Amino acid sequence: MRDDNTVDIQAFLDEHRFSPFQWLVFGLCFAIVLTDGFDTAAIGFIAPALVKEWGIARPALAPVLSAALFGLAAGALTSGPIADRAGRKAVLVASVFLYGAGCLASAFSSTLAELTVLRFVTGLGLGAAMPNAATLMSEYCPARLRATLTNAMFCGFPLGAACGGFLAAWLIPQFGWRSVLLVGGVVPVLLGLAMLATLPESVRYLVAQRRDPGRVRAVLARISAEVGGASAFTLSEVRATGGGRTGAGLVLSPGYVVGSVMLWIAYFMGLVIFYALINWMPILFKDAGVETRSATLIAALFPLGGCGAILFGWLMDRFNGNRIIAVGYFATAAFVYVIGQTAGNVGGLVVIVFLAGTFMNTAQSSLPALAAAFYPTQGRATGVSWMLGFGRFGGIAGSFLVAWLTARNFPFADIFTVVALPGVIAGAALLVKEWVHPEDAATHARPGEAAPLH
Repeated sequence: MRDDNTVDIQAFLDEHRFSPFQWLVFGLCFAIVLTDGFDTAAIGFIAPALVKEWGIARPALAPVLSAALFGLAAGALTSGPIADRAGRKAVLVASVFLYGAGCLASAFSSTLAELTVLRFVTGLGLGAAMPNAATLMSEYCPARLRATLTNAMFCGFPLGAACGGFLAAWLIPQFGWRSVLLVGGVVPVLLGLAMLATLPESVRYLVAQRRDPGRVRAVLARISAEVGGASAFTLSEVRATGGGRTGAGLVLSPGYVVGSVMLWIAYFMGLVIFYALINWMPILFKDAGVETRSATLIAALFPLGGCGAILFGWLMDRFNGNRIIAVGYFATAAFVYVIGQTAGNVGGLVVIVFLAGTFMNTAQSSLPALAAAFYPTQGRATGVSWMLGFGRFGGIAGSFLVAWLTARNFPFADIFTVVALPGVIAGAALLVKEWVHPEDAATHARPGEAAPLH
C-alpha cells in the first residue's frame, strides 16, 4: 500500500474492510438508481389512465413514452466528459435535481406535447445520473468485489421501477395518474439535498485531478486511520491504455473497438426488451382480457426480478462475465416468448413474467460492471457512459416497436415472439466480445482473497 509516505489508492481500498463510509456511498448511489428506475418507468404505468382521461389513441403515446429515452441517451452521452471536468459529485447532484424537477413539473402538464417536452427534460437528468453513479461506486470498491457491489447498486433500478408499478396500482384509483409523477418528483429533490450534505467526491478523481493531498487524506481517513500522515497519492493501472489514448480515442481504438460495439449492441437489445414490455405490458394484458389492476400488478413483477444481479456480480468476480451475462439474455428470450403463449392464464403470467424479468434485469444490470472491468481508467467513464447512452436508443426502438406491431394488429403471441429476438442477439454479441477479447482468468478473485465486508 505505501512506500514511505506514498499511498496507492486502489491498493488502500483493496487492503481494508468495506467501511461505514463506503456503505454511505453505496447507499446514496443505490438511492439515485432507485429513483432513476421509478421515474423512468412511471410513464408506462400511468399510460392506461392517461389514455382514458385524455381520450387519445394508444399509438399516439409513443412520443411520450420515448421522450425520456431521447433525454436519457443525450444525458448519458454528454455526462461523462462533464464529470471528468467538474467532478462526479457535481454532475450527480445536478442530475438528480434535474430529473426530480422534470418529473414534478410533468404532474402539472395539460397537453400531450407539454408532457412530451417535460419527459425529455426528465430524461436528461436520468441519463446523466446512471453512469456517474456507477463510476463513483466503482471507484470506492475493492477491485475483487467491484462487480458484486456495482451490481447490488444497480438492483435499485428494477426495484424502483417495480415500486412505480405497485404505487401506481394504489395511487391512481384514489388520486389519479398525476400523483405518481408528484411522488417521482418530490423524492429525488429531497435526495438531492441529502447528497449535497453527505455525498463525497470520488477519491480517484481527486488524485487524478491533482487536488489537495490533504483533502484526499481526509477522505481515506474515513475508510481507515491507517492512512496516517501520507503526503502523496498514486493511481496504479493494470490494464493496457491503448497506446496512450484516453476517453473516446481509447474506447474506439483497435484494441477495444470490437468489444465496445458488442457492449453497445447488448445494452441496446436489452433495453429494446425492457422498454417494450415495461411500457406496453399493462395495455397488452388488458387487451388480452386481464383486469386493469391485475394487468398493472403483473407488469410490475417484470422489473422486480432484477435483484438476481447480486448473484451475477458474485459470479462475475470469480468466473467469465461475458458468458454469465450471455446465458441471462438467452434465458430472457425464452421466457419472453413463453409470455406470449400464456395470455389466458393469469397465474401462469405471474410466474413467467417474474422469471423473464429476473433474467432480463439481472443481465442488463450486470453490463455496467462488465464495461467498467473491460476499460482501463483512461477510458472507463467514457466507455460506461457511451454504452449506456447508445444503448438508450434501444429503449426508444422498443417503445416504437410495440406501437408499430399493435397498429398493424399483430396477435398477442406474435408481439412477444418479436420482442424475444433481441435477447438472442444480445447474448450472441457478448459471446463475440469474449471471442475477440477473452477474459484473463487471473483477473478474477478467488473467494478467500476478497477483503471482508463489515
